[in-house]
Amino acid sequence: MNAFVVLGAGSWGTALAVQLARNGVPTTLWGRTPQAVVDMATTRRNARYLPDLEIPDALQLSGALEPCVRDAGTLLLAVPSHAFDDLLAAIAPWVAPGIGIAWATKGFDPASGRFLHELVAARLPGHPAAVVTGPSFAREVAIGLPTALTVHSADATFARDVARALHSPRFRAYTGSDVLGAELGGAMKNVLAVATGVADGMQMGLNARAGLITRGLAEMLRLGAALGSRAETLMGLAGLGDLVLTCTGDLSRNRRLGLALGRGTPLAQAIAGIGQVVESVQTVDTVMKLADAHGVELPISALVQKVLHEELTPTEGMRALLAREQKPEYP
Repeated sequence: MNAFVVLGAGSWGTALAVQLARNGVPTTLWGRTPQAVVDMATTRRNARYLPDLEIPDALQLSGALEPCVRDAGTLLLAVPSHAFDDLLAAIAPWVAPGIGIAWATKGFDPASGRFLHELVAARLPGHPAAVVTGPSFAREVAIGLPTALTVHSADATFARDVARALHSPRFRAYTGSDVLGAELGGAMKNVLAVATGVADGMQMGLNARAGLITRGLAEMLRLGAALGSRAETLMGLAGLGDLVLTCTGDLSRNRRLGLALGRGTPLAQAIAGIGQVVESVQTVDTVMKLADAHGVELPISALVQKVLHEELTPTEGMRALLAREQKPEYP
C-alpha cells in the first residue's frame, strides 16, 4: 500500500495521520519540533493539540524532514498557510518524480495572496496535486465522530487514491476536480464565520445567523463565478458544508474571534485569547483584493475587513450591513 507522510503535527495533521493509520495505511507523521515529536512517541499523545487522543502504535513519528520526504509515496501537508510555501521550498529538493502532493491547509499565501495550488505548481511542477477540504474539526475526526470531506485534483486517479486512503465507515471522502473552487470555499468561510460570530456575540438571534450564512454563501458564489470555479463545488462540502460548520461550531477559531468582538473584547485581546493562528485576519484582505480586481461586491466580507482593521466597531459594522438598500435576492 502507498505510504503516506503527513507533514505537520498540529491538531489537523495529527488527526489525519491517525485516520490514515486506523485505515491500515502505512503512515508517518512529521513534526518540526524534535522534542515534541519525542514526547509524542513516548506518551502516544499530542499533549498540546489533542491531549485526549491516543496515537495508534502503527503511526510512525519523526522529526527528520529529509528522510520522511525521500521515503514518501504520497505527501500530505497540514501546516498553517503562513508556513506552507516555506515547507514546499524545504522539501522540493527531496521529492522524487511522480510523488503526489496533497494538502489539508486552508487559506491563501499571506505573502503573495496566491492560492496554495499555485504555490505547489511553482515549487513542484509536474507532480499530481490535490486539496483535502470540507467541514471537519480535527478533534471530532480524532475521536472518530462521523465526518465527510472532499478531495479535489486535476488528476482524477490521484484524487481517488487520496480519498480511498482516508475513507472509512465514519469518514466519508468524496472527490472532485475543481481545485480553485475548493480552496476558495475553505478560505472564504473563515471570513464569513467572523461575521456570524459577531452577530451571535451581540445576541442578534438565530434569524440573523441564518441570514448571514445564506448571504455569505451568495458572496462565495459570486466571487467563485468571477474566478472560474463551479457553483456545485461551493454548494457542496468545500463551500456550504465548511461554511455552516465554521459559522456555527464553537471549535472554530474564526467564529470565536467574532464572538469575542461582538461581546466587546478588543481585537488584540481576542486574538491573544484564542492562542492559535486565526486565518481570517489575513485572508479577508486577499478576498477583498480578488473581489476588487474582478468587480465583485462582497458587503459582508467588506465589513469584516473594516472591523478587523479597526476602521469600524462591530456594532457599526452590523448597523451598516443592516442599513443597506432593499434589493432582489438574485440579480
